[in-house]
Amino acid sequence: MKIVCLDGYTENPGDLSWSGVEALGEFTCYDRTEKTNKELIIERIGDADVVITNKTPITADIIDACPTVKLYTCISTGYNQVDIAHCKEKGIPVSNVPRYGTYAVSQFAIALLLEICHHIGHHDKTVHEGKWQNCEDFCYWDYPLICLEGKTFGTIGLGNIGLHTADMARALGMRVLAYDPWQTEAGKKVATYVDLDTLYAESDVVIMHMPLLDFNVNMINKDSIAKMKDGVIFLNVSRGQQVVEQDLADALNSGKVSAAGLDVVSTEPIMSDNPLLKAKNCIITPHMAWGAKESRQKIMDVCVTNIQSFIDGNPDNVVNK
Repeated sequence: MKIVCLDGYTENPGDLSWSGVEALGEFTCYDRTEKTNKELIIERIGDADVVITNKTPITADIIDACPTVKLYTCISTGYNQVDIAHCKEKGIPVSNVPRYGTYAVSQFAIALLLEICHHIGHHDKTVHEGKWQNCEDFCYWDYPLICLEGKTFGTIGLGNIGLHTADMARALGMRVLAYDPWQTEAGKKVATYVDLDTLYAESDVVIMHMPLLDFNVNMINKDSIAKMKDGVIFLNVSRGQQVVEQDLADALNSGKVSAAGLDVVSTEPIMSDNPLLKAKNCIITPHMAWGAKESRQKIMDVCVTNIQSFIDGNPDNVVNK
């Protein structure tokens, strides 16, 4: 059994072990593979039986050029990097890692919100620079402080991560609204399901918590933003392609959106001409919400389980059955 990982560095920059995968076969791991270099991707896959990918794209022509591959397994929850329909046509299962970062990503989403409310990093910096030592009063703040109690938190998507973020928002005293085409009993316990227009109109905070799907590409645009409250806070820990970035930048600069906290953008790494880099009151972090060591260990463990279950003839976490 030959196993190849095309981009293992972000999953394991050196603080985890690939030993579980190594025990399953002849294993080769590349830290990175250039996403646009199809020839290199095909060369590195070679005659592998199993391919592990994080963000390296597996397109139809790559699939056709690598006939020995019997399983593609994504070390992520998202699987849009693999042409799952073409794999299905070829009878090749594609597996993912669901629910590995539920708490970590939820925690990060709330951290972005609290940073917007309190500007903790900024105030820590001013204290270390001496501003407090020279202050006439016992305290100061350079930005308006926001208390979330009584405000409305609107989540677009109420899956595993959305559920936990909603629960945290409730613990902060917020009312929670949710839009999700797939409503659940668990969701009804933490949020009130509403249509999108109601969520936009009533929410003080709007967060994207939905995988990238055809219907939500560019969902956040000038028209949807116009339906939101003046001064709304916008958060995205989902996928950058769900946002028309120029429209969000314009809304931030006009004050329609008071602040944004983003862990994702449309092209990653971020491009130097991304309009959000110069937008007002916009916090951008480098797609790191998922990266806690504990979460990455779960990814590693499930990756091993996915491959082992395939070897045993009963593939698990298959997204293209």
